[in-house]
Amino acid sequence: MNVLVNIRANRRKQRKRRKTLVAFGGGDGPRRPPAPGKSPASTRPPPTRLLASVSSVTSCSAECLHVLRSARELKPGNRKVCLAIGFFDGMHLGHQQIVRRTVMDARQHEAVAVAVTFDRHPNTVVSPAHVPPLIYSRPQRLRAISAAGVDSCLLLHFDKALSEQSGEAFVRGLARGLGHLQSVCVGANFLFGHKRGGNVELLRRLGAELGFSVHGMAAVSLDGKAVSSTRIRQAILAGNLDAASQMLGRAYSLAGGVERGDGLGRRLGFPTANIDTTGLALPPRGVYAVHAQALGKPYRAVLNIGCRPTIKNATPKLRVEAHLLNFDGDLYGREIEIVFGEKLRDEMRFGSLAELQAQIARDVERAAKCF
Repeated sequence: MNVLVNIRANRRKQRKRRKTLVAFGGGDGPRRPPAPGKSPASTRPPPTRLLASVSSVTSCSAECLHVLRSARELKPGNRKVCLAIGFFDGMHLGHQQIVRRTVMDARQHEAVAVAVTFDRHPNTVVSPAHVPPLIYSRPQRLRAISAAGVDSCLLLHFDKALSEQSGEAFVRGLARGLGHLQSVCVGANFLFGHKRGGNVELLRRLGAELGFSVHGMAAVSLDGKAVSSTRIRQAILAGNLDAASQMLGRAYSLAGGVERGDGLGRRLGFPTANIDTTGLALPPRGVYAVHAQALGKPYRAVLNIGCRPTIKNATPKLRVEAHLLNFDGDLYGREIEIVFGEKLRDEMRFGSLAELQAQIARDVERAAKCF
C-alpha cells in the first residue's frame, strides 16, 4: 500500500512539474520551423490566435489602485491627507523616497496617503516639441505608484487650463478639494504651476498658512550622480538596461497594448504580438531574449525591435514584436509587459525570407536556453 501511495504521489509531482515548465515556456523546448511555403501546423505548436478582443488594455486603476479624477472624490471624512506630488515617470528610487515618506507620515498621523500625478507629461501641452520619450506607460506608472503603498492616486487631466493655473492656485485647489492637508512631499527641485512658478519655498509659505508640513526630498544618488527620469531614459536608449534597472529599483520593463500586425510572423511559423509603444523610450534595435507577462502568466519570449530591413517597404516603421514560446491565446487589445534578459543580436538584413525564418528559429532556440 505504501509503495502504491508513493507512486501516485510521484506521478502528481511529475504532472505539476510539467505544468510549471509549460507555464514558463519550457517543456518540449523550441521546435524547428517548417520549410518556406509549407504549413507550420505539423511542426510547431498551435499558432498564437491573435483574435480581436473586446477587452481593453489592462487597467491598473481598476485592478490595483483607487484612482481619483477629482480631488473632491476622495472624501477622507475626519482623517487628514498626506500628499506626494509629481509626474513620477518610472517611479525610480528618488520617487520611491518621496512616496515612502508620504506613506510614513500618513501612518504616523492616521491620515490618508495620496499620490498626485498627471495623465500625460506636462510638456505635451506646454512644449509639444520637447516631450521626452517616457519610461513607463500610464498603467505601468500607476502600478508602480500603487506598489509604493499609497491609499489613492489623484490622476489629474493635464490640459491648457491646468497649465495656466498658478502654483498657489493649484495647491489651494488641492487643499479645498481634499480636506485638511497634513503634509506635502515633493522633490527638492520640484517646480509646478504656470511657467513653473511654484517651488518648495511656495509650498512652505502655504503650509504655514494652511497648516501642513512640507518635505522637499533631496535627490537619491547612484555612482555619484543624481537618479532622474532623464538619466534613466538615456540609459534605456543606450541599451544600458542594468543601469536603468538599478536606478528604477526594479527590473526595467516595457509595456503596451497588443495591436494587429500584417501576419508575417504567422506565415513564417512564428506568430508575434505587435506591441504599441508609442511615446515610450526604447532600447536599441535588435533581438532580445525576454520574459513576457501576458494574460496574468509569465512566458519566455523573443522580442524584436526594428524596422524589418529584410522586408521591402517604402516607409519602414519601427516595430516591437514578441514571439511567446508555447503560447496559444488571444492577445489583441490586451496589455503585455516585457522584462529584458539578454540581447541576442543586432538588427540584420537577410537575403530572403527563408534565411530570416532560419535565423528566427536559432533566436528562439537561444532564448529558450537563456533563463
